[in-house]
This record gives sequence, C-alpha cells and structure tokens, in this order.
Amino acid sequence: MAGGGMIKSQLIARLVERNPSLSQRDAERVVNAILDEIVDGLAAGKRVELRGFGVFSVRERKARISRNPATNEVVEVPPKKAPHFKPGKELFERLNRNYQGPQD
Repeated sequence: MAGGGMIKSQLIARLVERNPSLSQRDAERVVNAILDEIVDGLAAGKRVELRGFGVFSVRERKARISRNPATNEVVEVPPKKAPHFKPGKELFERLNRNYQGPQD
C-alpha cells in the first residue's frame, strides 16, 4: 500500500480478498487471535518470534527525572515496560531490495 498505511479492518479485508474461501468473520477471528497471542506473550514477559518477519519483545525503561517543557517543572517518570520490534532478515531485505534513498 503506497502512501497511506493499513489499519486492522483493511488487513482483514485484504485477507478475505486473497482467500475467497475465508469469510469476513473468520478472517477477523484469525487476525484477532494472532494479535491476542502476541500481546499475551509480551504481557507474560516472553519474546514472540515470527520467522522471516521479526521479533517482538518487552524492554524495561528505568524511572527518571524529566522536565515539562511548557512549565519547566521537574516531573518524576515512573519505570515502565515498552514493546520493541526487531525486523527479521527477510523483512529487512524485502524493504531495502530496491530502496534508492529519499527522493526530493
């Protein structure tokens, strides 16, 4: 998809388009099941690897002191967990196969 991106409903529609034997409802269940498994794995602190696509993992961010740029007030930022994605070799190569750099 050039230019716009893709939202979940478009992904489901594309899945149905490419697999005519799959109903809209079944495609939605498949997509939701995959995403739920990824989220559940990350919530359990596990690493989720999809060969050729990439690896989802959780990174822990330490507590820190920051500053509100509008008021210059000092703010404590608590520690938190953040999702991280590292693309697989196949995905990385496919994205960069014909890349020519930014076009002016």
